[in-house]
Amino acid sequence: MACWKLVLSIFFTLSYFSTPICANSSHPLQPSEIPKYFLGAANKSDVFDWMVGIRRKIHENPELGFQEFETSKLIREELDTMGIKYTYPVAVTGVIGFIGTGEPPFVGIRADMDGLRVEEKVEWKHKSRKPGLMHACGHDAHVAMLLGAAKILQDNLHLLKGTVVLVFQPAEEGGGGAKKMMEAGVLKEVEAIFGIHSHGMLPMGEVASRPGPILAGSGQFHAVINGKGGHAAIPQQAIDPILAASNVVVSLHQIISREADPLDSQVITVSQFHGGGGTFNVIPDSVTIAGTFRAFSMESLQQIKQRIEQVIIGQAVVQRCNATVSFESEDKPFFPPVVNDEGLHKCFHKVAEDMFGVTRIKEMQPVMGSEDFSFYLEKMRGYFLFVGMKDPTLSKPFSAHSPYFRIDENGLPLGAALHASLAVRYLVDHQKAHSLHSVVHHDEL
Repeated sequence: MACWKLVLSIFFTLSYFSTPICANSSHPLQPSEIPKYFLGAANKSDVFDWMVGIRRKIHENPELGFQEFETSKLIREELDTMGIKYTYPVAVTGVIGFIGTGEPPFVGIRADMDGLRVEEKVEWKHKSRKPGLMHACGHDAHVAMLLGAAKILQDNLHLLKGTVVLVFQPAEEGGGGAKKMMEAGVLKEVEAIFGIHSHGMLPMGEVASRPGPILAGSGQFHAVINGKGGHAAIPQQAIDPILAASNVVVSLHQIISREADPLDSQVITVSQFHGGGGTFNVIPDSVTIAGTFRAFSMESLQQIKQRIEQVIIGQAVVQRCNATVSFESEDKPFFPPVVNDEGLHKCFHKVAEDMFGVTRIKEMQPVMGSEDFSFYLEKMRGYFLFVGMKDPTLSKPFSAHSPYFRIDENGLPLGAALHASLAVRYLVDHQKAHSLHSVVHHDEL
């Protein structure tokens, strides 16, 4: 008898979730129709103009990591206007919003908020008003798109079969804000998370991603090589740290060419070299070097880290110097690689195809850039994708972190609709599993 009760319970659960989802009582929507429906909602002039206005306000007032107080205030004001509950502060300036039933499944959609130490050189009405600071990586657009998604979802609560968690994150640019958000413990219930990044080199209307590794893990190193200063005309009385540091730089770059598997992409770059006080005929007491290393697996990253330390210390000793090497710190943590979940890739592909067709979906190659979105993926499944926002007025677009970086704001509705559609599709697909689990568990009791 218990077996038949279980079968009937499963039957009614499946029957319930196979019925059409409705935008309203007179127009039933199938799940495959929701992406286009949301894109239409995001493209409405009032919604579009509102998102553009938000993006421009944030662009005019860029704030560095963990200092995004005005940006966070703007986000909270907009959530208050929409009647969306949220938690604040999280990781200093972060905001976590909640839309839906308040019950499982929980899915996250994330935007980063911080700007960069870049002097904007784009002359336009909404140029950065803060000297030396700029939104040169599109985080202003990310916030606008996530707020746009929040508006769409809040206007369509009847489509939510679970809870969407809005993650407005500080300090992506090197500060590891995602790590702090996870440490705060506010995302414990979240099963999966999606992140969208604007792409100033990808044509507007296209999206790009891939399953598996998409962005490299990264670390930073800093080394001080100590010798003995002296007159440049009598080097035999000194211990030259510049010579030692020069050998270090050459040897570090040989790690990749001679020790790394050519099929396992890795990078070491020495990007800073400081020594001497500006006097041409003085050998300095010490030289400081610093740089970054990248790879697509934690195993490779740890191996590179070990060899960097060995090479720096060893080469310093060869030249009668000594060296100290440091790596990650509290404000510059070690970033794991971003590895997209295979199942969520299928979810993304279905949503994107339903929204605008398969021809606009591009499979990108892995990139050696890094993203702290990876910290979420240490605890949950996740998926990171790029939305094309190439400015069509530029004959040669500029990459992120350039003082000339620009985006096409017409891409904002696409990002907002994708955020909202991915969240709804995930909840629809996984509510069935949650309900079946609940039915089986209840019957066993």
